[in-house]
Amino acid sequence: MPPASTARGSAYLNALAVEIEKKLQRALASATQRRNLLQELFADVALEVDDRAKDIIFGEEGAISVADDGYGGPLCFYDVLSDHFISMPESGKSILDLIVQLWSQSFASNIFALLFHKWLFEVQLDSPEVLLRYSSALVQGATNVFWIDIQTNTRRFQSLFKYLLEEVATQPERLKKLPIQAQRNLFLLLSRFIFFYDAVDKLQSFLKQFPDYPNAFLVGGGPDIFITELADQLQKLKVEPVLLHYLTQIKALQGVEFRMATSTKLKTCLYSFTSPGGPMYPTRAVRHAAWDALDFLFPVGRYPRHLISLFFRLLYPWYWPSSCWNFVVSCIQAVVYSVLRLVFSRWENLIKPRRPN
Repeated sequence: MPPASTARGSAYLNALAVEIEKKLQRALASATQRRNLLQELFADVALEVDDRAKDIIFGEEGAISVADDGYGGPLCFYDVLSDHFISMPESGKSILDLIVQLWSQSFASNIFALLFHKWLFEVQLDSPEVLLRYSSALVQGATNVFWIDIQTNTRRFQSLFKYLLEEVATQPERLKKLPIQAQRNLFLLLSRFIFFYDAVDKLQSFLKQFPDYPNAFLVGGGPDIFITELADQLQKLKVEPVLLHYLTQIKALQGVEFRMATSTKLKTCLYSFTSPGGPMYPTRAVRHAAWDALDFLFPVGRYPRHLISLFFRLLYPWYWPSSCWNFVVSCIQAVVYSVLRLVFSRWENLIKPRRPN
């Protein structure tokens, strides 16, 4: 993202920082309105930057180029403010002090993660206790905002995820600034959302940077821990488009080596989405996506799995009408598509000009 290239842009960001500070002061002074004020402030900093604000912050030329910045999601106010607090640390010092005083309140860690996720890796903190507190708040706040994206099936906080993945997790020098426990928690967090934010191209480099875990002897290395977190995440997803997206992206795991126990855990997780009813109650689309992912990642034993699944389906006669109906519809669609392809191919042959002898 281009920096605020004009004095007008810097003045505008300073004015925003003043307004943020005022709202935090009001939240600190009013115990009854504290949660509402912090929620409003969180919504404000997560708001998308409109065209008028872009013109002010970047100037007309910068506002045009910011569209090609590569965030992958909308440009929000926390994006420009997090850069502003790096270039002008004094502008964010009083805001940070107020957030620390509101540390235990809802949305405080969310606001800290959005506004100071870059600042944390650009400043030198001498106190290990302060660094651990900030690191823990960063991971907790990032977890909260990523789940907001999950629940709404949006990518408003994609730039935060990309920064943590590309500029921290895969950059050893920045990663070492975090305490070892914060490093572990950060990798667990990123493991849960890397498929949601379409970062499968960074998967191999991400797995290579996994820190050591105390229970690695029992659970395995980085890929095994990644699969464990991913399986747990899948079990928690309730938004159908998001779950379908995960089941599509999970095919990127082909070729990744992990333990037999981890393989069984992933198979069990995917298999739980292939049958209707409890405990997951997946839709038909989810069941088919789970079967596709399971057969793609574990082709050995594909047909016995389907036969076993069919046998268990026969034990639940109340599912027979819907299964028969879907089977008939699928057959009719296949026949219709085959006829249409045949008709169109012959039509193309008829209208295709013949070459002269």
